[in-house]
Amino acid sequence: MKARLVKIGNSRGIRLPKPLIEEAGLQEEVELRVSDGTLVITSPRRPRAGWGEAARKLGIEGSGTMLDEPTPTKFDKEWRWR
Repeated sequence: MKARLVKIGNSRGIRLPKPLIEEAGLQEEVELRVSDGTLVITSPRRPRAGWGEAARKLGIEGSGTMLDEPTPTKFDKEWRWR
C-alpha cells in the first residue's frame, strides 16, 4: 500500500487507512522510531500493564506472599531494630 506525505506546517504527515490502524491496535498516541532506514509506528508501551491483574490472581491462587523467599544479606545479620 502506498501513501503520500502531506505538508503540515514545517512538518510532513501521512494518513493511515482505518483498516491498518485497527489491525495494528493503534489509539490516539503512537511511538515512532527508525530502524534500518524504516519508520516504525507502534502503540505506546505501558510500563506496568497487567500488574494489577497479576497481583489479584496471586492473591486468589497463592498465599499472597512473595514468589521467592528473601535472601538474607550481611546487612540483615548486623542490623538490630531498637
